[in-house]
Amino acid sequence: MTLVHRTSYRYDRPVSLGPQTIRLRPDATCPTPIASYAMDILPHGHQRTWRHDAFGNHEACVTFGQKVRHFDITVRLTADLAPLAPGLRPRTGALGSPPAAFTQPLPAGPHLRAFLADAMAIHDPDPVARLVAINRMIATRIAYRTRMETGVWEAEETLARQTGSCRDSAWLFIQVLRHMGIAARFVSGYLIQPDAGDAACDLHAWAQAHVPGRGWVGFDTTSGLLASQGHIPLAVALRPEQVAPVSGLLDSCNATLDVSMTLHRNGHHGDTKVTDPEGQ
Repeated sequence: MTLVHRTSYRYDRPVSLGPQTIRLRPDATCPTPIASYAMDILPHGHQRTWRHDAFGNHEACVTFGQKVRHFDITVRLTADLAPLAPGLRPRTGALGSPPAAFTQPLPAGPHLRAFLADAMAIHDPDPVARLVAINRMIATRIAYRTRMETGVWEAEETLARQTGSCRDSAWLFIQVLRHMGIAARFVSGYLIQPDAGDAACDLHAWAQAHVPGRGWVGFDTTSGLLASQGHIPLAVALRPEQVAPVSGLLDSCNATLDVSMTLHRNGHHGDTKVTDPEGQ
């Protein structure tokens, strides 16, 4: 399956762009095999430097020496989405203990304290099965909604509204686990669903919990399921704002953003617009 992801910014006048940070490249520890990857940037005349951030994510730092009227990013990647047998599922990240920061929660309000009481009452000798049960509880209680505005709701607001975007429910799950002393981190990436009609792809958010002996395990709080081959992480971090696909400063102007994705498989392709642009 080949994904072509286009991000296009248009400005109403020539503007100066500060350094732009792009987080749209899977890491080598991505559980889904990536056969090929390329990123094209327009306009020409820019400088690009690849680096790793504090969490090990690939970042492209792009600078322009002149004013621009547009900024275009095209990512092409080919992924092997063949399902793996459960015993062959690759681990994500190191098996050692993660930094203590990943276990430090924000203060809990009354809604979160009540939810924590229910979560703490779940017992299972299999730590992954216990986390799956908590994840399903969130997916059952929090109705999914598309939220085009940027930012992430705090756990208390998501629970009070009983609804939220994928990034809101993922952040809720992370706060629940951290209050339980379990290391958890926020993930931004692609969700490719090859069997959804003509195939679908979106920028998506989910969570990873650190399980001793298993490493980082992905949980999709929208579906209530474990992350699958179709979940391709692009960036992981302590907080949601640290995984924005594109970030950087620019002159004051009127700007428009257009994002599209095309999936190619066996000579066929389908187009899909991103409906929940995580952090863009």
